[in-house]
Formats: sequence, structure tokens, C-alpha cells
Amino acid sequence: MKSSNLGYPRIGEKREWKKALEAYWSGKLEEEAFHAELKAIRLRNLKKQKEQGIDCIPVGDFSYYDHILDTATMFGIVPGRFGYEGGKPDLQTYYAMARGTREATACAMTKWFNTNYHYIVPELEDRQPQLTANRPLEAYREAKTELGIEGRPVIVGLYTFLKLSKGYTAEELESWIDRLLPLYGQVLRELETEGVEWVQIDEPILVTTLDQDEMKLVARIYDKLAKEAPGVKLLLQTYFEAVDYYKEVVALPVHGIGLDFVHDGGRNLKAVRELGFPSDKVLGAGLIDGRGVWRADLTEILETLNKLAEKVPADHIFVQPSCSLLHVPVSAAQEQGLEPTLREALAFAGEKLEEVALLAKGAHSGPDAIRSELDTSARSRQTLQQSPSRNRRQVHERMTELASQPSTRQGNVQTRREAHQKRWNLPLLPTTTIGSFPQTPEIRSSRQKWRKGEWSDAQYETFIQEQIKTWIGLQAELGLDVFVHGEFERNDMVEFFGEKLAGFAFTANGWVQSYGSRCVKPPIIYGDVEFTAPMTVTETVYAQSLTAAPVKGMLTGPVTILNWSFVRDDKSREEVAYQIALALRDEVEALEASGIGMIQVDEPAIREGLPLKREQGQQYLDWTVRAFRLCTSTVKDETQIHTHMCYSDFHNIIDSISALDADVISIETSRSHGELIESFEAYTYDKGIGLGVFDIHSPRVPQVEEIGLMIDRALRVLAPDQFWINPDCGLKTRKYEETIASLRNMVQATEQAREKYAVKA
Repeated sequence: MKSSNLGYPRIGEKREWKKALEAYWSGKLEEEAFHAELKAIRLRNLKKQKEQGIDCIPVGDFSYYDHILDTATMFGIVPGRFGYEGGKPDLQTYYAMARGTREATACAMTKWFNTNYHYIVPELEDRQPQLTANRPLEAYREAKTELGIEGRPVIVGLYTFLKLSKGYTAEELESWIDRLLPLYGQVLRELETEGVEWVQIDEPILVTTLDQDEMKLVARIYDKLAKEAPGVKLLLQTYFEAVDYYKEVVALPVHGIGLDFVHDGGRNLKAVRELGFPSDKVLGAGLIDGRGVWRADLTEILETLNKLAEKVPADHIFVQPSCSLLHVPVSAAQEQGLEPTLREALAFAGEKLEEVALLAKGAHSGPDAIRSELDTSARSRQTLQQSPSRNRRQVHERMTELASQPSTRQGNVQTRREAHQKRWNLPLLPTTTIGSFPQTPEIRSSRQKWRKGEWSDAQYETFIQEQIKTWIGLQAELGLDVFVHGEFERNDMVEFFGEKLAGFAFTANGWVQSYGSRCVKPPIIYGDVEFTAPMTVTETVYAQSLTAAPVKGMLTGPVTILNWSFVRDDKSREEVAYQIALALRDEVEALEASGIGMIQVDEPAIREGLPLKREQGQQYLDWTVRAFRLCTSTVKDETQIHTHMCYSDFHNIIDSISALDADVISIETSRSHGELIESFEAYTYDKGIGLGVFDIHSPRVPQVEEIGLMIDRALRVLAPDQFWINPDCGLKTRKYEETIASLRNMVQATEQAREKYAVKA
């Protein structure tokens, strides 16, 4: 039995990767030095895995931005607007696709299955694919030459790559398979010639809802690949869920099948035990949670391994994480500031690989060989479970009364709309922003001084008020209609609230990659969640005191806080979401009582948590809608509830979005080039809506005419009196000059649109 890994965090223990990317983008790091820095990080990652005793180490999982973008550029799939003329794309083209340029909009970005990682969406269209560079081969050679590691190259599977791409019709799918198959075959042949033993082909699309015809296409792909390089052993790796077509998947002509035994709901284990496993294949047993941060119950997992060993010989099993460790922080060793009971219960990437190695040892030599580690694991989990943080009486009492908690607004949509118009008398096509303004180095530095005790609370509060006052003035000068206070006191939209609610903990270096160089430090929900004191009232009320224009109170919603946190594993996610919702309701009511009449409860992550199995989706949507409404339904009719969502495919969940019963919803649409507007062509939406008119993830400033076209397209299917004008998302990551220029153009485009559509209104 061998220990195996599927992927390692790219960012480094201290986010060296992020810092290198941003230094290169800003011109502070030359290209040659940039390559050298990333190589050093890459080799350190491999060396750590080797030192931890991992037998099968993945290579090629490291990226300069995103692994799907890597796959697209490896095959020359570069949109024409970037001026690509063939060959290996240079770094400028690579990053232009990810971030956009002044001349060309970036490729769309969306979530990686149901995780908080976002990938760059390939655009196939009329591209003529070619193998521009064999990335897996380059990674294999480097690991072997530099460190003596016989690595296992990783490549995104052909079917997964196509299903995550856009720019082709369903009828063209087979044609694209035929175009890419020779290139995948060439990659494998070159690896075979090099002497590579195993290649890991990631096909997570196989755990989603597919049909028989699709499985036939998958079989055709692997029949072909098996013949292309018969001397290479292929590990077909799935993760995030169970495979529905178990018999068909394990019958594919590959040498190993990787299955997730953590997030499969027990279905993969049941299939192996009831249907058996091919004697000529290796089972990649995903037994350590690659997405959570908790120590594993090693005793229970050893029992699962024993059950698998009844059907699969021990020497045909790879013990491994359930998925790539990209989704967890690098190491818990530095988290000495956490309360010991919690700290001892955590396992990040480094600790998870230790668990993988321990399990392989225990399965091989018996549990007594790792008895001390088994006892330590069990004791740490039990101590946390018995702690006061998981036994808060008031929270438990409130949850027992959940059925009687109000979750419906008093007035209907029209009654509320009339009350809002009477209160504010907003113009046609009201303009606003999503919440945050640029977090400058000065702001971040000031926050650090305050956290370190170098600044007093009074000093920091004065500084934040100065920022708020400046930006209230700028919003008035720009001519916006509904203001925000700017969120200068907030480091992260989830972390900020978690720091002020009971039941959350925060790490010093628990960073994970969200997209590109954007790293987040998710809170850890380890105990019962409870409201302790108002969190946003002071700054919002101060901002409102500076202007007669309405200022929105800004909160992060319960489902987003849930989905963007590491969540305790002893309760269902639904129950934790309700705890968060009830705590946030107290904050909503505090804002309203302080005179704030517009309250935005952002839920950008609802779509991210949608189950990968279609039949499980409605149940999830039902409880997420209920959580949002538990949070927002006790306000008066004249209080306007906003929400915001981004990078989501709304076509199949528009009913649930409407069921949130928010008065105004803003949705990303510019980066998807207006495609989301199609959702409203077949659905009559009766509430206020803002379809973002420019992409805040790109440094380019949109032109007035460009924004005008976005507005025109939206108003083909939406009534002018329900349409709001806003950016895609918050402006936290943008620079001052970009922000002002973009908002000025947005307001100018809105003024032109008001003249154009005033009669129709």
C-alpha cells in the first residue's frame, strides 16, 4: 500500500507565490527573476512532500495562475482578441487572458465545481488547437533532475476540460473531442518516451450528473488514449463526490481509478463493496479530507481501509487525500496563537500528508504501529467536541425554536417598492456601487498598526472616519445616487464578521488561493455561532450623517459566510447556516433601529455551494433561501433589502434567486459578456436588479460607449424602472485612479441612458 498525493498548495507558507506574481505585474520583478522565484517555490513544495514520505508525488499541479488556463494555453486555445499567432504563449498573453488589457477584456472566470477556487474559462470558438508545450513533461523532468523525484505528471482530463469550456455548441462536442484527442495522445507518448510510469488524469466532471451518451464519449476518449501510449499507466482521478456510473468508470481502459471516500455520501464505498473492483487496477482511495481543516478520525478511516482491502489487494491501493490540497492552507505548525483545544484539532496540507503516510503505515503494519498517533487524534477531536464553544445554551435554545422564527417579509414586492420610492424618490436607473472602495497600502498599513497595538482604538477610528468622509464626498462629486461607506475597516468580507461573532477562529497564515493572486484566509467555524454586539452600525451611521443620500448598510450573508469558511464537521451545513442567519438578523435589526433604510446582505457564494448532483440541488437551494430570509425578513416594508451575487450561472436557479425576496439584487454580468441577461429573457423578474456593467477584476477602464451597450442589452428584457446601474463587484482590489475613472464613465453612460429611456419609463 502506497501513500499518494493529488496536488499541493501553490502559494507557499507565507504567500511567496502571490507576492512574486504581484511584483511581476507591477514591474518590480523582471521576467527572468520571476521564473526563478516561482521555480524555487515549486521545488520547495515538492521537497516537502518527499520529506514527508509520500510515495507518489504529483508534478505539473503547480501553476503561474490557474491550471485550466495552463491547459488552454498548452493547447494554443487563446482568443483572437489577444493577438495570438501560434506557438507557446508568452507570459504577457497568458496574463492578458486572466486579467485583461486596455484593448481586450479578460476571459470569463467562474468557480471550480463547488469550491471557492475560481478558474479561467477557456474559449474554444474557432480556435485551431496545437500542442504548444508539454507542461507535464517539463514538470516531470524538473522534479527528476533537481530533486531526484520520480513524479506523477498531472493533466486535466479531456472531457472535464471541454465541459468547463465555452464557445461551442452541444453538436460540436464530439468534433472538439476529435480535435483534442491527438494532442492528448501526443502528450502521453512523449511522457512514455521519457520513461514516466504513472500519469494522473483529473476528471472531476465524472462526479456530476451525466447521461449514458456522455459516458460513451468518455469511454471513446480513454479507449483512444490507452492505445496512444500503452506503456504509461493512467490514474483516472475523480473527486468532490461519488461517481454515478461506477461500473462504467472502473471498466475504462486505465490502470487506476481515484475515488473520493470523504465527500461521496458513502456511495463510492458502497459501490466498491457491492460491485467489487477490477483486479488489474489500482484504487486511489481518497480518505483524508482535501477540503476541510480538521484532524481525521484515523481509527474510523483504518476501518474503511480494511473494508476496501476486502475487495482490493493492499498492494493495489494508494492512500491519498480526497482531492488536491490546493483548497487548504499550507501548514498548521505556525498557528501557535490559537487556543490549544482548537489548534490540536486542525490539520492543513502538511498535516494531512502526515495522516496519509500514517494510514499507509497503519494499514501495512497494523494499528499498533501507529497507536500513539491514533490516540492523539481521537483525544484532540473529543476535547474540542466537549468544549464550551460547542455547547452554547442560548444558541441551542434558539435553534430549537427555529420553526417559529419569521422568514417572510410583511408586505409584498409592490407595496415595498412604493414605500421605497416615497422615502427616497430615486431617479430612473439609480446608480450605486457594491460596497467596497480601494484598500490602499496606507489603509492596510494602518490596520496592521492598530492590530499590533501601535495605534490606539481612537486613532484607528479617526483614520477610518477620514477615509469614509473622503469617499462620501467623492461619491457625491461623481453623481452616484446610493452611497456606501467603503468598508475601509474590513480586511475581508467574511473574516470581518467572523471576528465579531462567537464560534469563529482566525489563523495567522491559513491562506488559500481563491483566484489568481487573490488569497483569502477563511475563518474557521469551530463552535456555535452567536451575535455578541453590533458589528457595522458605527461606520454606517457615521457615513449616513455626512450625506442626505441613502447609505447602504453592508453585510455578508449567512450562506456566503458558511461557504467561504472552513466549517465544523460535527453538524450539517444547513444547521450552521441557520445559526449564522439568526446572528446576522440581530445585526440587520440593529442597523434598521439606527436609521439605516437600505441594507445589503451579500450572497455571492450561494451558487458555489450547489451540490454537484442535480437531484440534490433543490434541497440545498431551499435551505439557503430560508437562511437568507431568516436573516432579512423582520425589517419594515420601508427598509429596502439588497443582495449581491457574482460569477454564477443563474439559468437553473432563477426561481430560488427570486425566492430570496430581496428588493434589489445585483449580479455580475460584464465578464461573461452579458450572457447572464439571457436568464431574464425567459423569466419575468419582478424586483429591482442591477446587472454589473464593468469588470472590477480587470485594471482596464471601461469606455462610456461600452457601458452604454451593456445597459441597452439589459433593457431589452428588463423594465427601466427596475434596473440599477452598478459595477460587477466591490472595488477593494482596484486602484484609486481606475476606480474614479470607471465610476465617472458609468455615471455618464447612465445619464445618457436616462435620456434615452425616460419616455419608456
